[in-house]
Amino acid sequence: MLAGAPPAAPHLSFSPALTSSSSRTHLSNLNLLLNKPSPQPPPPPPQPLSKKQRFNFNLNLPSIFRPTTTNAAAADDSDMSPRTLNHLHHLLSDSTHPSPKNNISSHWPLYHGSGDWSGLLDPLDENLRRELIRYGEFIQAAYHAFHSDPSLPPDAHRAVSLSDHSYKLTRSLFATTSIHLPRWVDNLAPWASTRSSWIGFTAVCDDDQEIKRMGRRDIVIVLRGTSTLLEWAENFRTNLVPIDSVNPFTKVECGFRSLFTTSGDRVPSLSSAVADEIRRLTKLYEGEKLSITVTGHSLGAALAILVADELSSITAPIAVFSFGGPRVGNRAFAHRVRRRGVGVLRVVNAGDVVTMVPGAHVLRSSESWDGYAHVGRELRVDSRVSPYLRPNPDPACCHDLEAYLHLVDGYLGPDSPFRSNAKRSLVKLLSQQGSNVKKLYVSKARALGF
Repeated sequence: MLAGAPPAAPHLSFSPALTSSSSRTHLSNLNLLLNKPSPQPPPPPPQPLSKKQRFNFNLNLPSIFRPTTTNAAAADDSDMSPRTLNHLHHLLSDSTHPSPKNNISSHWPLYHGSGDWSGLLDPLDENLRRELIRYGEFIQAAYHAFHSDPSLPPDAHRAVSLSDHSYKLTRSLFATTSIHLPRWVDNLAPWASTRSSWIGFTAVCDDDQEIKRMGRRDIVIVLRGTSTLLEWAENFRTNLVPIDSVNPFTKVECGFRSLFTTSGDRVPSLSSAVADEIRRLTKLYEGEKLSITVTGHSLGAALAILVADELSSITAPIAVFSFGGPRVGNRAFAHRVRRRGVGVLRVVNAGDVVTMVPGAHVLRSSESWDGYAHVGRELRVDSRVSPYLRPNPDPACCHDLEAYLHLVDGYLGPDSPFRSNAKRSLVKLLSQQGSNVKKLYVSKARALGF
């Protein structure tokens, strides 16, 4: 339910001493393997933050949970280097990798959850890994679109740049809170009390070659995590409420339901907007093989499950790929989603506190259905397995979306090491979570001109 990508990278300054012969050997070998590239031009000087920008920055998870570095945390960690460093130069390139190129047309329903991903998670199937990373990058595009122009009001449409050019955007999505702040807050900071916010988009695969490779035309619904004051306020409304008047014992978190069903002054509710757009697209592409994929991070992961539940009456297969999502509802709700045939694959970092909330509620009498429960299958990654991250990353890193994608890229199985041929660039990870990257790699990245 918390934002996953800070708007600005922390300043890094490290000069570690190499205290072990193994580390000196690693770096000596690395210098023989790699040629130092031409230095990159320095970034433009940062512009002063406006009052609104400073406030929005303070809403991000790192500024709330990242602890002050202690002497123990700053201790030299060069002994914790991975066994191989020969991919470092490649991993420090900022090139984007294309979407999966393997033809999955004959097995796409399995990758989309028709068999509950049985046999695909341990070890993690190569094609499924690439699909997860691609959908995660859609969410990153939503975060970037929302934060890239702080001068825009929260409820303004955003321009979205997708790294996967085979998809085209079809509609902007907005979430509205039912919380009303006092009038003096609106007068003092109207941008902080805006009830509706741009929260994501719908897109459809529009490339014939990609449609042929995937075996169907994919419609994707993308939802970002918490980024505004009122979204934070909704996150803390953790009492369970009936999802509708017809099912009083099927309950979800009050704040999530509010953001999903509340209409704004100028925008429809997220619920009705998604339903209208998916009806339009399924009619437009009637007769084709279609899939509906809902993806989100944090708050967006919670809303993704509500969206999929809402769309479950549509004949096209529906799957949710979520990252760092909290619990959404009670056991009756989890049972309902499963019974409706919605596949849910939750990627969870073992150290991510957001995936552990809301916690257990005191049950009334003997009604076990009143307790919170997760929905769907879980793919559990662990920051401590990464050879590039410190063994004790802070809560901000454990919830960060780029850290999630880094861990998925290196994941092989629950009892396996980080895969040695992982290809995802480390540039974003260094930029967003530099204080959680081992100093050995921060220093070497600087030495290589990055």
